[in-house]
Amino acid sequence: MKKKILYIAEAFGGGVFTYFTELANAVAEEYEVLIAYAKRAETPENFERFFRPDIRFVEILHFQRSVNPLQDFKAMQEIRHLVREYDPDIIHLHSSKAGFCGRMAINCKKHRVYYTPHGYAFLKQDDSALKRKIYFLAEKVLSMSHAKVIGVSKGEYEEALKLTKNAMYINNGIDITKIPKSGKKEFDREHPVICTLGRISFPKNPSMFNRIAESFPEWKFIWIGDGDLRSELTASNIEITGWMDREEATEQLARADVFLIPSLWEGLPVALLEAMYQEKLCIASRVIGNRDVMIDGKNGFLADRYEDYVRILKDVSSGKIPVEEIQKRAKQDVIESYSTTKMCGEYLRVYREDTK
Repeated sequence: MKKKILYIAEAFGGGVFTYFTELANAVAEEYEVLIAYAKRAETPENFERFFRPDIRFVEILHFQRSVNPLQDFKAMQEIRHLVREYDPDIIHLHSSKAGFCGRMAINCKKHRVYYTPHGYAFLKQDDSALKRKIYFLAEKVLSMSHAKVIGVSKGEYEEALKLTKNAMYINNGIDITKIPKSGKKEFDREHPVICTLGRISFPKNPSMFNRIAESFPEWKFIWIGDGDLRSELTASNIEITGWMDREEATEQLARADVFLIPSLWEGLPVALLEAMYQEKLCIASRVIGNRDVMIDGKNGFLADRYEDYVRILKDVSSGKIPVEEIQKRAKQDVIESYSTTKMCGEYLRVYREDTK
């Protein structure tokens, strides 16, 4: 008889959704899997088709991204009832909201509980210093719950160590067999196509993307995705594709020369790994996750300010940067260190050790 794993995810969309499809499908070979989730705008329609048929789902109706004491309390009640009814051997919480509600609702001494933040809430730049301090203190208190933190990158692990010693990390990974084999695109130095992928929201820094696009009016910029801050992408040379499923998004990415990710904070972005594997020249903000993957000048570039992005793109266009060498190194790094085979193998090792 298979042992049971309950995954609880509030952020069930975007890169976290991709991560889930790979992890849950691999784990379901050995464990019975139930996923408790919340729908988001970016959650794919008929999302069940991406998972093995033996994986089951239940919606947490009162999960909300923002803080709402009444709704959060109701979500805790749903979680408590679900844990009592399902009686899992392992519970794995994903995202800050699920981590908060889950650790409040579950007796972590009685159950084996893991928590993966996918970007701590106290790192959010769109909240006030006071709010971030409250989030940090909440995480500090909840870190005493005996739940083990599993960061998705070394940087997230280092943030976890500020809260608890009961932490480790397993790098995010991608399934390279699902990346379209469309052949490598010849790099266009004169008129490179610049692309990014994700929700058009404050963390992804659309205002910076727009400012950079305005600086290169002859070049095409593509934002794969959609979101609340669509109105900030005003430059006439930006194309917004709207939400696409993963296959369409990766095919769209294949059209680009450069992958630009000016995020204000991250966990470890799956889209960046996919772009590296597709041999896109990647330029990323120097934040947790991005800086754990990017070796500046070796497999891509890190930028701190607007001026850095502009300088790097000008150097690319003028031929100062050995693009092919960097592209090859990026792809090789993903193959060696960021595959789903390696990621899922590490999670299974941890789960097995704790359910012996």
